[in-house]
Amino acid sequence: MLLLTKHDIENIFSMKNAIDSDKTAFKLFSQNKSVVPLRTNIDIPKLSGQSLFMPAYVEDIDSIGIKIVSVFPKNVENGMPSVPAKMILMDGKTGDVCCIMDGTYLTQLRTGAGSGAATDVLAVKDAKKGALIGTGGQAECQLEAMLTVRNLDSVKIFDMNLERAQEFCTKMSEKFAKFGTEISVAKTTQEAIENADIITTVTTSKMPVIDGKFVKKGAHINAVGSYTPVMQEIDEYTIKNANKVFVDSKDAVLSESGDLIIPINKGIIDKSRIDGEIGEVLLGMIEGRKNDNEITIYKTVGIAVMDVVTAYDIYNCALKMHMGTVIEL
Repeated sequence: MLLLTKHDIENIFSMKNAIDSDKTAFKLFSQNKSVVPLRTNIDIPKLSGQSLFMPAYVEDIDSIGIKIVSVFPKNVENGMPSVPAKMILMDGKTGDVCCIMDGTYLTQLRTGAGSGAATDVLAVKDAKKGALIGTGGQAECQLEAMLTVRNLDSVKIFDMNLERAQEFCTKMSEKFAKFGTEISVAKTTQEAIENADIITTVTTSKMPVIDGKFVKKGAHINAVGSYTPVMQEIDEYTIKNANKVFVDSKDAVLSESGDLIIPINKGIIDKSRIDGEIGEVLLGMIEGRKNDNEITIYKTVGIAVMDVVTAYDIYNCALKMHMGTVIEL
């Protein structure tokens, strides 16, 4: 069995690699070539946290996996990851565990890459301005994905904690200097999203963090943070009036995300508001962006097929490059 740390993964697997893996995962999912039960979510009320258990099987690559991931927002206050996790990868031919890897970084990587994949096919080709709302554990990979698929001149960053937003900008400006993108703080969400071609929200908010009246025509929105029925990042105006809404999984989003559940329960929209899955767009089964004036939304709650396909690709890279630590149990 192989053990892979975050450091191991970073050394062998790029954001571009991860985006390619997620594109494969989305297509397999929309072709019904994977078994992905809805995740089990256990609430931890006293710490405002949740623990989630996410299994999947992908026959095409003979792989099974389960990610055990927790979301504890208060961890940030103690300098700990807000989304600690472990990924267990199993050989689909034998059922035995072949690899255990850092699931925290895997989650950050594949979630950012999912937005990257959606942005690649839905955002306007000449996008120049980005906006990122939230600077928690998921934010860095979300930013990297945005920069990987589009040549952006600037990205505005907003967080409720202004000091944390400034620290994030300073760190990211140094880390991603190769992209040549100006990364700066916005004092309000309105300042961040006005004139932005790409908007990514990655918070645990229970109230909308953007006002759709300030979203420009032609913008693409990655709605990442809302993964429970009571969380809502995207305001109802935006959900109702966007030209296209795509999701990673219809069943998962309609079961888990307040971004869609809340306006549906209010009678503002119905399930037909979802135009399709991003995998269907990638497969050419449905049309994505029609023109440069459309506002498009990609809503994700994360599906385990993303973890299994990405973990499988990381594992095979590690074997080829002789990375990681081999152990016997």
